[in-house]
Amino acid sequence: MILEICVDDVAGLEAAVRGGADRIELCAALSGGGVTPSAGFMQRAAAYGLPVSVMIRPRAGDFVFTRDEADVMKRDIDAARAAGLSGVVLGASLGDGSLDIRLLEELRRHADGLDMTLHRAIDVVPDMDEALEAAIALGFPRILTSGGARSALEGMETLARLSEIAAGRIVIMPGAGVRPQIVQTLLDRFPITEIHASCSAVPSYDPESKVAKLGFTGDGRKGTDEAAVRELKAILTAHQKGGAKL
Repeated sequence: MILEICVDDVAGLEAAVRGGADRIELCAALSGGGVTPSAGFMQRAAAYGLPVSVMIRPRAGDFVFTRDEADVMKRDIDAARAAGLSGVVLGASLGDGSLDIRLLEELRRHADGLDMTLHRAIDVVPDMDEALEAAIALGFPRILTSGGARSALEGMETLARLSEIAAGRIVIMPGAGVRPQIVQTLLDRFPITEIHASCSAVPSYDPESKVAKLGFTGDGRKGTDEAAVRELKAILTAHQKGGAKL
């Protein structure tokens, strides 16, 4: 049972490691859904000895990327490899929301030798079953998805259907809104081998400080809650041990 924690700063990275994360998804600007982190952050993450997958997304917004943006994505894949990190997180869409198979195949080839995750670009596709088969054909080991909903809990029935269709050919990794309070509901609904969470909490700060008044704190910024990571990991471990006894 692999717990992947997404983080966007050094404090969050350290909290995730201390809390027992099995794998890190390394991002910047999680408040905007996550974009590619800096090369310096990648190098820092490599020092912890955990598998680290880097978000390859050149900007916030949709997942329809230009050729120039695709070139940037390739360079960011190179940076992740140069930092010694284990994987990348990819996604790309066409104008109608369907997967951009041509670009994804191009990026997949460029990332050869690295672990790969297809990210939540799949949650905006018009046909998730078709996208699942495309992801398998492209050779992705896993899909990070909320089942096309705002949260994994809301998309639980779709996640269960995708898991059944996948039939072990690809990992369906639930993500979005996964907290210790709701994870057991997901675990009880369908087989899960990997799960994704941010375990985020709003950090305390002085709204009257000059930093805050000048807008440098960042709207919607959150931090990683080490206690929530530890609690989530404990639930997953207990579930796994319970399943092993059956």
